[in-house]
Amino acid sequence: MQKLTIAIVGKYQAEGIDRSLHEIAEFAAAAGHRVVFEADTARALEESDYPAWSIPEIGTGADFAVVVGGDGTMLGIARQLAPFNVPLVGINQGRLGFMTDIVLEDKERVLGEILAGHYEVEERSLLAARVSREGKTIIEALALNDVVVSRGAVAGMVELTVDVDGRFMYSQRSDGLIVSTPTGSTAYALSAAGPILHPHLAGIVLVPIAPHSLSNRPIALPDSSRIDITVTGGRELSVNFDMQSYTLLQRGDCVSVERAPMSIRFLHPIGYSYFVTLRQKLHWNQHPLGTDGKPAPLY
Repeated sequence: MQKLTIAIVGKYQAEGIDRSLHEIAEFAAAAGHRVVFEADTARALEESDYPAWSIPEIGTGADFAVVVGGDGTMLGIARQLAPFNVPLVGINQGRLGFMTDIVLEDKERVLGEILAGHYEVEERSLLAARVSREGKTIIEALALNDVVVSRGAVAGMVELTVDVDGRFMYSQRSDGLIVSTPTGSTAYALSAAGPILHPHLAGIVLVPIAPHSLSNRPIALPDSSRIDITVTGGRELSVNFDMQSYTLLQRGDCVSVERAPMSIRFLHPIGYSYFVTLRQKLHWNQHPLGTDGKPAPLY
């Protein structure tokens, strides 16, 4: 059996997570693999039994990273590791997530299968965003879910113009605009009445937030598109990247968004189904009960 280097990343603020992280580490180490902890995780847990690695060290030295927490934890680490193409395994500490899809109770069984090479690989696209002011770039960022231009809590409407591939598409007055990947279509975009895009679709969806005109509807674009959003009016505006980082905007600023050159790789157990996750998260009608009278398993 090939000896692998496995990095462990955790939502270290979560109550009781230290036990889960150590159980995963001990399981992988007992199977003969090298285990390291992401540096911030190790520091928060005062971990001394395993080496603490920085993100670049994980990126260049780990075979895959096990992320324990929720989708927010996965979003944060995925953007950091994206340039290194390190596969990610998501274990949910709590409710089933869209990206952290392995339930905690199954962690050892599923991780054992993955360590043995029995897994499915799924590629997810990222967005690359750049904010320009008076011809100069003031920030660049990646987003796995979405890039969101929005107003402040007490400000009026946002006024925007949107160009796609250098061609004018529309002007808009609204509370904001969401530019989403297929992965992000089940996040903020869904709550703003956007469509669900299957993760394998090569698309980008634009979803207005509470538009002044009801004729401003969500639209799906090819993921080869470049979207330029220019601020023409409004106060206390900002642009958010996965709702985890942001910068303030001024009139005349341009937010340019396009598909990033890199992608994220998720490792799933054999038999993984995106539709099972949708049923669980969105409370769709379940698959007919099995012979034991219980709903169909997650995988």
